[in-house]
Amino acid sequence: MRALCFGSLNIDYVYQVPHFVGGGETLAAGSLSRFSGGKGLNQSIALARAGLEAWHAGAIGRDGRFLLEELQEAGVHTGYVEVLEDVSTGHAIIQRTPSGENCILLYGGANRSITREQVDRVLAGFGPGDALVLQNEISQLPYLAERAKARGMTVALNPSPMEEGLLPLLPLADYLLLNEIEAAQLCQCLGSALPEAEEDLAAALAAALPSTAVVLTLGPRGSLYADGTRLARQAAVPVRAVDTTAAGDTYTGFFLAGALEGRGVEWAMEFAAAAAAIAVTRPGAAPSIPSREEVLASKNP
Repeated sequence: MRALCFGSLNIDYVYQVPHFVGGGETLAAGSLSRFSGGKGLNQSIALARAGLEAWHAGAIGRDGRFLLEELQEAGVHTGYVEVLEDVSTGHAIIQRTPSGENCILLYGGANRSITREQVDRVLAGFGPGDALVLQNEISQLPYLAERAKARGMTVALNPSPMEEGLLPLLPLADYLLLNEIEAAQLCQCLGSALPEAEEDLAAALAAALPSTAVVLTLGPRGSLYADGTRLARQAAVPVRAVDTTAAGDTYTGFFLAGALEGRGVEWAMEFAAAAAAIAVTRPGAAPSIPSREEVLASKNP
């Protein structure tokens, strides 16, 4: 199976701060680092490092050519990435605290310049047996999902950032991977009461989307899987976190790799949890994502 991630490509500017800046506050940063990033790029690299044949589609400006090198070094095919002359590459301003927590300000740039013509050109090379991985950081998402389903592809959606405009896409998703904040926002968009128990939240989302498998990530409390007929829980691997920026993207890529390989839900969740645990012990987004061999070795020391 080939995995096509049609998603964002960003330049991440990471500022080390003592705490998140508040309204009206001026705060001195201890350091500034530049990394490749974007949820699409991160998930493409995670898919490739997890062992899938991964392709990335999207758009960058001329200032983002180094992002293609990052993808290629990870084994991701980049022939479907367009370089635009009249727009800059998307970027993120990230505040990171000493405890490893982060908050992010995102500028879409070239990521919001995806056209239907580009979608048609890319999807012409894929069909049944292939998977499309989406996030909410590019334009043309509804058209992408509809055309992919029409071509018989498996669709995985990470609704980040979550917004009401994503609701029409949800029934098209075979996999919905989201964190607890996004799940709460989704319940609000659906007009549903927010269940108190995490298991009930995952089950409620799966019941609302009967054709979709829901994967709910809970940070240090692990993750949950629900598909309407079963509920599974995976504990997080205890580690000392340095930077949580790409933890969710790492989990997404490694879970999908396990699931799409036919390894089973429990194996995929354990695989993903081990990968995310390694990622949070390293700085940066894409550079923190481990290889398949490293993850398997950590599970079987």
